[in-house]
Amino acid sequence: MWALVRQYGPAGLVILLVLAAWELATSVFGVEEYILPAPGEVVSTLFDRWDRTLSSATWVTLKEVLIGFAIAVAAGLLIACALHFSAIARRAVYPLLIGSQTIPVVVIAPILAIIFGYSLTPKLILVALLCFFPIVVGTLDGLAAVDPQLVRMMRTLYGTRWSIFVRVEFPSALPSMFTGLRLSAAYAATAAVFGEYSGSTDGLGHVMRQAVPQLQSALVFAAIALLTAMSVALFVLVTLLEHVLVPWAREGKKK
Repeated sequence: MWALVRQYGPAGLVILLVLAAWELATSVFGVEEYILPAPGEVVSTLFDRWDRTLSSATWVTLKEVLIGFAIAVAAGLLIACALHFSAIARRAVYPLLIGSQTIPVVVIAPILAIIFGYSLTPKLILVALLCFFPIVVGTLDGLAAVDPQLVRMMRTLYGTRWSIFVRVEFPSALPSMFTGLRLSAAYAATAAVFGEYSGSTDGLGHVMRQAVPQLQSALVFAAIALLTAMSVALFVLVTLLEHVLVPWAREGKKK
C-alpha cells in the first residue's frame, strides 16, 4: 500500500490541488457555468445525467474503444512481424506507415463518415488507424534490439528462423511492444470521440456535439471526465498485463 501511495500520491495531490484551485477560482470570480463550470457542478451533472444520457453513451464509446484497440493490436503485431521478417517489405511499407500518421484526424474522420455512414465501422477504423502505429514502431524496435549473441547461440544449436523468432526475438521485444501498447491505449478514446464528433447518433462524442451549441458546458466536462477515466483504465489494464506477461522487464527496472 505504501508503495502505491509513494508512486501515485504526488500525482493525486496535484490533481486535488488543481481541482481545488479550479473550484475556488470559479466561486471567487463568479464565472458563469456555461463558460467554465466548477468541478462540483461537473460531478453533479455526471450523476444527474447518468441514467438519461451518459450511461448509454459511455457504453457505446467504450465498445468502440475496446474493439478498435483490439483490431489495432492485431494489425500492429502482424505488420511489425511481417516487416521484421522481410527487409524489402520494411523498406517499401515503413515510409508509407509514417506518412499515414501525418494525415490529420479531423480530415480522416469526416471522410470515413461519408463512406461508411453513421455506423460502427468508421469509428473502429479511426481507432485502429491512430493506435496501430505506436505498436508497430515499438515492436519493430524491440525486435531489432535483440542481443545478437542469443541469436548466434540459437544458430549454433541449429535453430530455425521461426524458432529463433519465437524463443528469442519476440520475448525480447515484449517490453518495447508494451510501451507501444500503452501509448496506443492513451489514444484510443480520443480517436473514438473524433469519429463520433464527425458523424454519429450516440456516444460521448455525440453528447458533446449536442451539448456545445446548447451551452451545457458541465455536460461536456462530464463527458470529458468519463473519457479520461476510460483512457486511464485501459492504460492501467495494459500495464497490469505487462507486469503479468513480462515480469523480467519489471525486475530489470528495479535493478
